[in-house]
Amino acid sequence: MALVEDRVTDPQPPRPRRANPVVALLRNSWRQLTSMRTALVLLFLLAVAAIPGSVLPQRGVNPEDVNDFFREYPEWGPVLDRIGAFEVFSSVWFSAIYLLLFISLIGCIVPRLRDHVRALRAPLPAAPKRLERLPQHTELVAGTDAAAIAAVLRKRRWRVAVRGDEVSAEKGYLKETGNLLFHFSLIAVLIGVALGSWYGWQGNRLLVAGEENSYCNTRQQYVEADIGPQVDDAGLPKFCLTLDDFEARFLPTGMPEQYTATVTVVEGDAAPRTEKFSVNSPLRLHDANVHLLGHGYAPVLRYTDRYGRSQTSDDAFLAQDGNLTSEGVAIFPDANFDPDTGKRDEALQIAFEGIYMPTAPEDADIAVSSQFPEQNNPAIFLIAYQGNLGLDSGIPGSVYSIDQTQVQAGRLTQIGNGKLLAPGETWTLDDGTTLEFLGTRPYITISARHDPGTTLLLVSSATLLIGLMGSLFGKRRRIWFRVAPAEGPTNGSRLIAAGGLPRTDYPGFADEFAEIIAAIGGERSAETDTDRAPAAETGKNAATDEATTEHATKDDSAGAARRAGAPEGTT
Repeated sequence: MALVEDRVTDPQPPRPRRANPVVALLRNSWRQLTSMRTALVLLFLLAVAAIPGSVLPQRGVNPEDVNDFFREYPEWGPVLDRIGAFEVFSSVWFSAIYLLLFISLIGCIVPRLRDHVRALRAPLPAAPKRLERLPQHTELVAGTDAAAIAAVLRKRRWRVAVRGDEVSAEKGYLKETGNLLFHFSLIAVLIGVALGSWYGWQGNRLLVAGEENSYCNTRQQYVEADIGPQVDDAGLPKFCLTLDDFEARFLPTGMPEQYTATVTVVEGDAAPRTEKFSVNSPLRLHDANVHLLGHGYAPVLRYTDRYGRSQTSDDAFLAQDGNLTSEGVAIFPDANFDPDTGKRDEALQIAFEGIYMPTAPEDADIAVSSQFPEQNNPAIFLIAYQGNLGLDSGIPGSVYSIDQTQVQAGRLTQIGNGKLLAPGETWTLDDGTTLEFLGTRPYITISARHDPGTTLLLVSSATLLIGLMGSLFGKRRRIWFRVAPAEGPTNGSRLIAAGGLPRTDYPGFADEFAEIIAAIGGERSAETDTDRAPAAETGKNAATDEATTEHATKDDSAGAARRAGAPEGTT
């Protein structure tokens, strides 16, 4: 009977554990999102996505221009509106790019910050075994030691480590520090923009001089308003403004030289006070700034109807050119109100449309253009309309022009051929009513706004530039010295081998290396001086020399670290 030999079989190696595909997908996606290449792509996309916001009109800035775009391009308007082209900076796709860029930048710089701090705390690498293989190297005889060399380097702001007779020094951490500061500042800029978008507000309006034209800070008082989603209308700062005076100075060419507005300010329960502000010097209030954007004139017209009742209009006329040739309309909807019946005949409403010229041409019955923006020869040319103005139709319209649909429908008709009036002159219409041109009042266009991210934007922009300068001009480099007794009678002098390695492209490193050697003193050994070595030997294949040097540095660091008691593996 045969005996079967028992054989011991080797156990099967465990099968590799398969990673969860969902976890692997998320990990790879995170690595791609937080890569510097993705951050640059997202930054480029953000710049491209902002182009429609600067080319197309935006509802938050000028809704009237958006309506004009729809009327001019009826086919493209709805298509662009569906993709948010008229609200670019609050659209979903712009916010998505913004958020992804924010996350990508944080994912990029946090690991780099950790590595940079680790590099700052890590011990300096020991000197390579063969310093002559470094791009910059020399030998000199000097009566100094490692401690004296370290003192010279520290005086020049090098980070120095002394290990017996060896000196290791490194400089140029500002490059990576500036790079990190630049990226952190960029994140701060994004945060500042987000704060201004969420918690900021702004409103534009036209303010005519006079106490009866005062306005208070409410959303309804602004022609154009952009209120952040986190701002409650009732939470707007409480202040009121009254335009008291406006001074404008112009150059002989008609270009503006200086605008200065004088206003009365009432903030909350405080007493009224008088303030002045100009174009480049806004009015600074508590939680708000008021900026002066422009100015113009509001003709003061007094109309006396057939019943002897007078009404006054000081509506602003909008400037059309640099000489402030202005167009506008004066509307009197309550004219010809019958005091006996207490009824108003809508067919007897009156309005005047015309052109105001601060400096009208001399000896002209009809003028259409001003010759200078200052009021040297003010005049106004008006055309009268009578009939139903369409104010009660419920259809919104412009307060600076006559509703031409009423004219085309025959409900509003022109009276006469128009009249050119100077201040103080009176125009008697065919029905016996009169219009008197009393003069003008100045008006200003202002923008009241509050942006809580302004300070953060200012500080982060400054630090961004500082970080960029450090990143561009900082140069990382290392230098080593090995001190040994000189052979022969040297009167206490020692033989010093020195070598330097630029970690980045640094054309001026050779000059800096020579300055350090000169500061240490002593006499160079001509046979080993880098500057005197043949060019074919010292400059041949620089990329290969640097790679070999790095390899030699890493190989020699472990032994030097063991000798100095430092941890191994330091590079």
